Amino acid sequence: MRRPLAAIALFAAIGWSAGSLAEQPPALSPAKTAAAANLVDIRTLVPDIAEDIKYAGHDNFVGVPVDGYRAPKCFLLRPVAEALARVEHELRAQHLRLKLWDCYRPARAVANFVRWAHDLNDQRTKPRHYPALDKSKLLDGYIATVSGHSRGSTADLTVERCATDGTRCEPLDMGTDFDFFDVRAHTDAPGITPQQRANRQLLRGAMERGGFRNYPMEWWHYTFTPEPTPHTIYDVPVQ
Repeated sequence: MRRPLAAIALFAAIGWSAGSLAEQPPALSPAKTAAAANLVDIRTLVPDIAEDIKYAGHDNFVGVPVDGYRAPKCFLLRPVAEALARVEHELRAQHLRLKLWDCYRPARAVANFVRWAHDLNDQRTKPRHYPALDKSKLLDGYIATVSGHSRGSTADLTVERCATDGTRCEPLDMGTDFDFFDVRAHTDAPGITPQQRANRQLLRGAMERGGFRNYPMEWWHYTFTPEPTPHTIYDVPVQ
């Protein structure tokens, strides 16, 4: 079966070779809108959920807004958004809340990350995001050429503790910032304090009860299981 030229071009842009295509890479959805992809804005379910969508602005490891992010919004496949809303409501009973940094990620954004990773002259964000790592190593486990985020089932997030009236929320101390490329960001990393470990375990426990699985190299990264579309990626802009 022949692949559409647009799909082949996209996979080439994000690092798939002809050999990789022969190994059945994920299919690129033809959906052109969020509705067609069954992607929903989490705020249609939890209107006041805390968000700081990093890739829509400059405060991220690339240092500029990323391709495909036209608005600071969190989209997820509907079953995943509904599961995340349940986690949020459970946490609120404990005066805790989620804070979202990234959710569905367009395939073109992943291609943007890969281009940036290959540009070894751009070291602007090294002090904050990868101080102990050579940039040439970022594609070895930190930046994927095809991201699970593009399947619409993964979110990057943390937990905030709020006052009893639901105001004045402050993020729990997790030991590193978001997108900190270092072993200290591994969920079970040695060297973090007992409180930081407890905070990570609190997040993991809440997310696992909601049906989400953690990526061990990133304490903030959770994927709903089973994924609704495990072999499909999307390139619908976030807008």
